[in-house]
Amino acid sequence: MTTEENSISLHCPKEYLLKMLTGKWKPFIFRYAVQGPVRFSQILKLLPDATRQALTNALRELEESGILERTVVKLKPLHVEYHLTELGMESIPIFKAIEELNLLPVVQNK
Repeated sequence: MTTEENSISLHCPKEYLLKMLTGKWKPFIFRYAVQGPVRFSQILKLLPDATRQALTNALRELEESGILERTVVKLKPLHVEYHLTELGMESIPIFKAIEELNLLPVVQNK
């Protein structure tokens, strides 16, 4: 994270959250992660119009921003789970307020 991004997060958490959730799939991923740990395959099923590459990129960006944490679960079958970090948990009220204002897209499941 750059110094500029850090200053945004310190001075305006809402702006930081909006920046981190900007993108076609990030708001949906965040919404699913609020409910608990989520696997890549689950997200793929919930967002059938998303490509694997687009989801991978969105997950990486959310992880790099400190919103999500990626955990490798070493049980058979080996899998990866994503869950909210402390920053992600602190962002839930802001995210809900943004959602209530209808500023986030709605996914149309097939």
